[in-house]
Amino acid sequence: MPSAQPKPLLVDLALQGGGAHGAFTWGVLDRLLEESWLTFDGISGTSAGAMNAAVMASGFAHGGADGAKAALEDFWKRVSDASKFSPMRRGPMEMLTGQWTLDYSPMYLAAEMASRIFSPYDLNPMGNHPLRPILADMVDFEALVDSPICLFITATNVRTGVGHVFRNAQITPDVLLASGCLPTMFQAVEIDGEFYWDGGYSGNPTITPLVRECRSSDTILVQINPIVRKEIPRSARDIMNRLNEVSFNAPLLKELRMIALLHKVADPGRGEGAQWAGMRLHRIATERVTELTSSSKMITEWPFLCGLRDEGRRTAGLFLEAHAGDLGKRSTVDLDALLTAL
Repeated sequence: MPSAQPKPLLVDLALQGGGAHGAFTWGVLDRLLEESWLTFDGISGTSAGAMNAAVMASGFAHGGADGAKAALEDFWKRVSDASKFSPMRRGPMEMLTGQWTLDYSPMYLAAEMASRIFSPYDLNPMGNHPLRPILADMVDFEALVDSPICLFITATNVRTGVGHVFRNAQITPDVLLASGCLPTMFQAVEIDGEFYWDGGYSGNPTITPLVRECRSSDTILVQINPIVRKEIPRSARDIMNRLNEVSFNAPLLKELRMIALLHKVADPGRGEGAQWAGMRLHRIATERVTELTSSSKMITEWPFLCGLRDEGRRTAGLFLEAHAGDLGKRSTVDLDALLTAL
């Protein structure tokens, strides 16, 4: 960090989903909340990113930055505690060698195979979700209505295939569960007569509301879903994992390219054009998440979550050391490069 503290700055956050890998985002938020010069204007989140966003905003409403940090830790600890008796555990060899994967877990393999034959309507007819009571207890949804932090939670409408963005006053436990509803694992979530699946299919996360509805011109994207992989997948599991990554990244990449184009052609002196022309984009990500197997998104052992949290804190610290002086001045993501990929 520079020796002199930067000037106060409004920033937005865009938080991706990714199951237990969302603990990396927890670490990033934990570190950013320590910077008193940063004020969070808006947060857009999907799936685990949506839950991190709601928990953070709720904690912030009751105790400021310290309250947000405590709420995030409490949330992830309760997620870990709730799964202590889950049959999906690492095997003895993985524990002995320190591998964070369920690829050799008999229960995980059985569940993976069953998901290709049976639907969640067959296996979980009551539609129970282990996170529902945790979210209902952890998040003060009434406090979100008057929160100074604008929240944008994305879920995908099953009937239309179009993403729907829920805002502060609309957010409920069902909205957060809908945003993370993988259709092979959970029944679609009904909200006001419509049914929703995971928001990652339509916006992971959705950036546009941050530009159009927030005052900040700086958006920090916390990315946990790898865009580029060097090796070509060859096993059936790796191919399926890569297909999911491509699917969940496609809406984000399309939106970022649109933003890059508008950034180039928008009239900086007029209304909404000024918002697009003045947008600055930043990114926090780590190769550590890329190295993990897809099955590790289901691991909620406390040491694993804490390891991802620590990696998030470390990566956010490196970002601040390198780019604190850029925030409020320039993008640290090359927007022009996004256009060359069209």
